[in-house]
Amino acid sequence: MSSHFFAGAVLALASTAAAAQAVAPSRPPQNLLPEAAASVGVKRCLPAISRLSALAIAGSRSHDILMDWDHANPDAGPFFSLLGVDFGTQSAAATITVIPQSDGSCTLSAERISVAPYTCQSIAQVELKGYKVAQLLPNFHVYTPAGMPGESVSLIDSPPSCLVIRRHVQYGWKAQR
Repeated sequence: MSSHFFAGAVLALASTAAAAQAVAPSRPPQNLLPEAAASVGVKRCLPAISRLSALAIAGSRSHDILMDWDHANPDAGPFFSLLGVDFGTQSAAATITVIPQSDGSCTLSAERISVAPYTCQSIAQVELKGYKVAQLLPNFHVYTPAGMPGESVSLIDSPPSCLVIRRHVQYGWKAQR
C-alpha cells in the first residue's frame, strides 16, 4: 500500500494551513476508525483500515466517521467508511472500503477528497510532474503515476479552487507479518 497516496494531499493541506497561519495540534488525534471497526467485529482487514485511516487523518486537528458493514458477518463482508477530517482552516473527506477475499487477502479502495485554493493547473505543475494525464471532461483531468496502476489523482476545475480526489485501489492486499 502506497504511503504517498495521502502524502501529497497532506502536504498540500499543510502548506495551505501554514499559509493561513493555522495552529497545529499539540498531539495527533486518536484514530477512531480502527477502534470502531474492531468493535463491530472486523478483524481480517483491520490492519489495512488502520494504515489507510492513519494516512487520512495525518496532520489533522480532529475527525469523525460514518461506517457500514455486513452486520450478519462483519469479518467476511465489505466494510465501508467515510471520514470527515478537520485541518483547522481546511477540511477533507476520505472514504475507505475493504472487502475480505476467500484467500485471506483484502481488496482496498480509498479516496481523499479536498478543495485546494489553487488552480488545478498549478497543482499539476507542482505535484504531478511525470504523471500521465487523461482528460475526461474539459474541466476534469485524471493523473496516474508510472508503475502504480492503482493510484490516481483527479483534478476538477472549480474556479477559483480545484477539487482534488486522490484514489488508491489494491487487490490481494495481505498484512505483513
